[in-house]
Amino acid sequence: MYNQKAKYNNEAELQKAVLLEKAKGTPDLEIGQKYGVTFRYIERLITKSKGVNISALNVSKRRIKALYPKSFKEEQTTIWSFKQRGKWATHSGEYRGNWSPYIPRNVILKYSKPNDLVLDYFCGAGTTAVEAKLLGRKCVALDINDKAIELARENVGFKMDGSYQRIYEPQVSVGDARDLSFLKGNSVDLICSHPPYANIIHYTDSKEGDLSFFDIDGFLKEMSKVAKESFRVLKAGRRCAILIGDTRRRKHVIPLGFKLINVYLDAGFELRELVIKRQHNCKTTGFWYANSIKYNFLLLAHEYLPIFEKPLSSNLSLTKAKKANRNPTISISNKRVSKSKSDEFETTTVWLLPTKNFEERLDKNVLNRYSKEQGCSVVTFAANPENKTEFTITKSQKGTGLLFIKSPFLGGNPSPAGIESYLKEIKRIVEQDDISKKGFLVVQTRDVRMNGYTEPIAKRIVDTLTLDNLRLKEIVVVTQEDPNSEARDPIDYPKIAHQYLLIYEVT
Repeated sequence: MYNQKAKYNNEAELQKAVLLEKAKGTPDLEIGQKYGVTFRYIERLITKSKGVNISALNVSKRRIKALYPKSFKEEQTTIWSFKQRGKWATHSGEYRGNWSPYIPRNVILKYSKPNDLVLDYFCGAGTTAVEAKLLGRKCVALDINDKAIELARENVGFKMDGSYQRIYEPQVSVGDARDLSFLKGNSVDLICSHPPYANIIHYTDSKEGDLSFFDIDGFLKEMSKVAKESFRVLKAGRRCAILIGDTRRRKHVIPLGFKLINVYLDAGFELRELVIKRQHNCKTTGFWYANSIKYNFLLLAHEYLPIFEKPLSSNLSLTKAKKANRNPTISISNKRVSKSKSDEFETTTVWLLPTKNFEERLDKNVLNRYSKEQGCSVVTFAANPENKTEFTITKSQKGTGLLFIKSPFLGGNPSPAGIESYLKEIKRIVEQDDISKKGFLVVQTRDVRMNGYTEPIAKRIVDTLTLDNLRLKEIVVVTQEDPNSEARDPIDYPKIAHQYLLIYEVT
């Protein structure tokens, strides 16, 4: 399409033309092609013009067709996947970066009761507040952006028939998540919020205190203030749910999700659950599929939803347990590792593989992507049925291009001491193994549940492997094609239905 950018004498004329196109409803792709501007340019121009990051300039007030989603069922596993974003009540996707209403609906139903108080301190256009009102919960919702609060107040202003439950109008106001001094300590029943991601999408026009303008280190520092305030205001034994995703810098992944989990753990929280939110419409085809193979990258297609709990007592968590000394059984095997062509490469960070031949399909994708012509070495941590503290390490050596660590040991309900030994042994093996430069390390691992809490093993491995010659390239979530077919764990815990591949590049 013809580029008209050169027609305009100055930037102000170009911006006016772009805004007129947006007002007419012209798609961003067409605007970019017509005027030679990027999506980020359009996004920042709208935010500057309107004071809020929205996808359309003229949003008419929606007529409510239904107050509740059709055929809604609570999620039963640690993989949450919503093919449709959800458009009941006043929900819409006009506010960029807001989360699907299915997320707060699930969180509120699982972790609160009617008449409880729900807090959302990054409320945006009010998705959580709308769900709290629909579900008979009190809600305090705040955001640092006054324009977002205007949208939120409009969105929560719908009428309801209160014949079957008490209706609470959400308290929506401008506020800073780092300062909740207007709330008493131990006064909130549930925190449910979706913070901005570090310097990815800007939600205001450089408003002071907007955390979306902070880069990684600054963002985490400011979020530590949010976490401390969250711990203060939340009642003991109650939950705090935060949605966060990773980001990519210089072709490598920054594990922002794991880093933020550490921030909340450092504030005193325990990790009750770690849910994976799968993103849809991320399947790479055509151009992106070819480039994914050529340049060996995966499209980020998942986010993390850690469910934290404020402990009832000061008991030490598993992550602070003493490490055990043990001597693992180690054997060297010459077993041949199969490397054959798979039908199709997985090209996003969520791999949905068939239950039948699950491990075989996983291995094929790993080996074909990362072992290349230099071959691979596979280390397997197998469970010792006689002692949950011990495991057997089997190593097959065929090359130095890839070190692939597999961890079936974790599927056998290992002990805390066994987990500590496993982490220590992984570090020792990686430090001693001779992976060729520009080769890869891939660790297949999974979270485990201990005494009702989640031990985030993948996060702990990332925290452990801080060697100078390793750069984290990908964090992949692996699950079966229909994880919701899995039954729940005993005592009504969600089924842990996902594993991870931590993929490092050797520099």
